[in-house]
Amino acid sequence: MNTNQIARVAALIGEPARTGMLLALMDGRALTARELAEAGRITAATASRHLALLLEAGLLRVEQQGRHRYHRLASADVARVLEGLMQLSAQPPLATPRVPTGPRDAALRQARTCYDHIAGRLGVAISIHLQAEGALLLDDAAGAQVTARLEAVLRPLGIEGVDASGARGQRPLCRPCLDWSERRMHLAGRLGAMLCSHSLARGWLTRSAGSRALSITPSGAVVLREWLGLGVWAEVVAA
Repeated sequence: MNTNQIARVAALIGEPARTGMLLALMDGRALTARELAEAGRITAATASRHLALLLEAGLLRVEQQGRHRYHRLASADVARVLEGLMQLSAQPPLATPRVPTGPRDAALRQARTCYDHIAGRLGVAISIHLQAEGALLLDDAAGAQVTARLEAVLRPLGIEGVDASGARGQRPLCRPCLDWSERRMHLAGRLGAMLCSHSLARGWLTRSAGSRALSITPSGAVVLREWLGLGVWAEVVAA
């Protein structure tokens, strides 16, 4: 056991600004360096140095999305260590301040298009539901993979015959896409596009003129609430 390495990691976590940045990531989201600087109550330049140390130590990892770089906890092991420290210090997880992210427009935060698929809280909720039902596996290394359960899970929506063959040159069936506002994963690829176009065609969602926002219609709310379940749906409609 390398006691020097243990002491080094403990010292990295124990610095107040770095502690604040790490705790801001405990809800599973990915945040920018600027957002983490605000969480640590330090300047952007100081945050950059702290983040470099945390990345070098393997406590954080970076995801590139277009021109943006997002930071998240490197693994569930890191989260468990932080949670244990929070319990020892009698600081409940719910007391950790939440860093505001994404657009101020409530409609965009709830549901919007990301190219041709659904993003926002609704897009993330669909991803969560498919994983909970065993129809989708999301893995940091392998990306997104569907299972044999997919067709049965989609059937209540009237979607059948999903082509998972992935012929050469064909767009991937599904891939994870980091959500701009939620900083969790929603679904892109052919499956994400299919769910979006199907919901629009059925009148469950409607486009907003001059905006990427998607409005959930009354009939859509009934169908999606029943399909997602009350717990997940509550996150979609949360203010």
